[in-house]
Amino acid sequence: MCLLRLPRVTQEMEKEEEEVAALMAQIEQEKSCYSDHEIRKLEEEEQLKKRKESLYDDDEGSGKTLIMAQDLEDKWEQKLLQFKAAPRITDADKNNNRTSLDRKLDSNLMLLVKQKIGNQELWLLPQVEWQPGETLRSTAERAMATFLGDHVQAKILGNAPYGIYKYKFPKAIRTEDNVGAKVFFFKAFLQSSDLSRAEPKADHLWVTKNELGDYLKSEYLKKVNRFLLDL
Repeated sequence: MCLLRLPRVTQEMEKEEEEVAALMAQIEQEKSCYSDHEIRKLEEEEQLKKRKESLYDDDEGSGKTLIMAQDLEDKWEQKLLQFKAAPRITDADKNNNRTSLDRKLDSNLMLLVKQKIGNQELWLLPQVEWQPGETLRSTAERAMATFLGDHVQAKILGNAPYGIYKYKFPKAIRTEDNVGAKVFFFKAFLQSSDLSRAEPKADHLWVTKNELGDYLKSEYLKKVNRFLLDL
C-alpha cells in the first residue's frame, strides 16, 4: 500500500511565479468593480464632505451610534496585526526527523516500514502476503491495518493496482512451483487528522519522493516511481 500524506500548505513560489501572480493581481484589480464595502465607504466620505461644507448643523441621527466603513477597516486592521502565521519549517524539519508527519508540509510524504524479507531487513511500502479468498485491494487494506492499526482513515484509489513488481527468490529457496513473487501496488491518501492512536507498529519513515532513493532498492524504486506523481 502506497499511503500518501498530501501537502498541508502550498509550495513557495519561484521568482517568475511571483512576478506573474503580481501582474495578474494588478490586472484583476484594474478591471474589477467596486465592492459593496467600497461603495459604502465612498458614499460616507461624500456625506461627510457635504456636512463640512454645509452652513447649518445636521442633527439628523444625533444620539445614535454609527459604525462607519472606516471604523470597520480599522477593526480589521487590528485583527490582521494580531494574526501570526504558523511556521512553514517545523521542528521535525530542523531535526530531520523522518518519522514525523509534521515535516515537509508543502510536499507529499509516503510511508515506509522496515520488514524482514528472507534473512534481510528492508525498507518497503507496507505489504503482506495475499490470502486465498481475498481481493488484491482487501490485501492492501490489510497491509495498511497491520502496520497502522484500525484507527487510520485513508481514501483508497480504485480497485485495480497502480503497478507491479516481480522478483525471483534466491536459488537456494526456489522450487519448481515457486520461483519468485509479485508485488501489486495500491495507492491511498491519508485522511486522519489525529494519528496519536495510529502510530506504525514497526520501524517507519515518512519520506518525500526525492528521499525514496535513500531507502529503496533500485529496481523496486523504479516501479514505485512509475506511478508516483509529486506535483
